Amino acid sequence: MTTQAILPYDQVMFDDYAAFKPYMLGPRTSHALRADPRHLLFSLSRYKFCAKMLEGKERVLEVGCGDAFAAPIMLQTVGHLHCVDIEPRMIEQSIAANEFPDRLSFAVADITRQRPQGEFDAAISLDVLEHIPPDMEKKFLTNLVDCLTQHCVCIIGTPNIAADKYASALSRQGHVNLKSQNTLKDSLAPYFRHIFLFSMNDEVVHTGFAPMAHFLFAMCVEKC
Repeated sequence: MTTQAILPYDQVMFDDYAAFKPYMLGPRTSHALRADPRHLLFSLSRYKFCAKMLEGKERVLEVGCGDAFAAPIMLQTVGHLHCVDIEPRMIEQSIAANEFPDRLSFAVADITRQRPQGEFDAAISLDVLEHIPPDMEKKFLTNLVDCLTQHCVCIIGTPNIAADKYASALSRQGHVNLKSQNTLKDSLAPYFRHIFLFSMNDEVVHTGFAPMAHFLFAMCVEKC
């Protein structure tokens, strides 16, 4: 096999591929790529939005990281990312695949039971709140907020209840706490002084008519 690329500017890709093991996809990302590749694009776009909003933050927490496929997007703009998830197998795989050990860390955590370890100046939690039973939502949010600094930024992303009828059967099985834009704000208002609301359709984040959005963002600033 030839050792040089036909196009010289492609050589760096082959060199990197030889120097490092192939990037390992986790179980959630592998399933999405096989079952619904477009949804994977939507998910990555959500992280791009978060990375842009949190640019320059030193210590960021992600609650419900899954297999952390989008972590490198966040690491383009933040100093350190600490990822927690309730599923031990997700965390074990993420630790084994971690190519950024100095800036990316993992822990198993159920924050409906206890706060994550450490203090953070920002947090994100995407596609998580809708899986938290309503009677555990207050504990979830209290533990999340408790590990944030006073002048924090926290981004919560969740599907719009108005779009539930279009969700896949697999998604709907776990959706027990869906929100509208208004009820999302109501849930977060006791914890944060400022809440900025955004909508999302496919890969596009906007401030348009919320009832027609597929996905909702709340960017919360400063603890009460």
